[in-house]
Amino acid sequence: MKLNELRDNDGAHLKSKRLGRGIGSGKGKTSGKGVKGQKAREGVALNGFEGGQLPIYRRLPKRGFVNLFRKEYAPVNLGSVEAAIVAGRIDASQPITEDTLRAAGLARAANTKVVGVRLLAKGEITRALNVTVSGASAAAIEAVQKAGGTVTTTAKVAPVAGA
Repeated sequence: MKLNELRDNDGAHLKSKRLGRGIGSGKGKTSGKGVKGQKAREGVALNGFEGGQLPIYRRLPKRGFVNLFRKEYAPVNLGSVEAAIVAGRIDASQPITEDTLRAAGLARAANTKVVGVRLLAKGEITRALNVTVSGASAAAIEAVQKAGGTVTTTAKVAPVAGA
């Protein structure tokens, strides 16, 4: 076999429809673009354009409040912590910190949005653990304490108004 004898398998490469090659081709004259107008021209991007009418995304009111300074926490469930201990990725005899959880692959690495780890109660824990995280749900704290462990939270939580 020579290089000039190499061919694709039959049907592996579809030929593109040749446009503007006479009316007998089925795509002659206007090449399937209709007649005149902006969309018949080249380089058209009309996302959200409604023919000069005010677009719906400008007619609808803005809703709600977006907090630019919101802190996001990576969620870690008790069941996944237990599974990591069973798999040997976490040593249960040592205190478990956010860095330990990240190294075990349970929490996303800290980036611009994620500022800490929040412990959640999904799953079961069967051994006493000493956990230090940014935040934890009340159910997660109760579950760890029931198993004989402790949970320490480091995040400063603002007091709720009227509570």
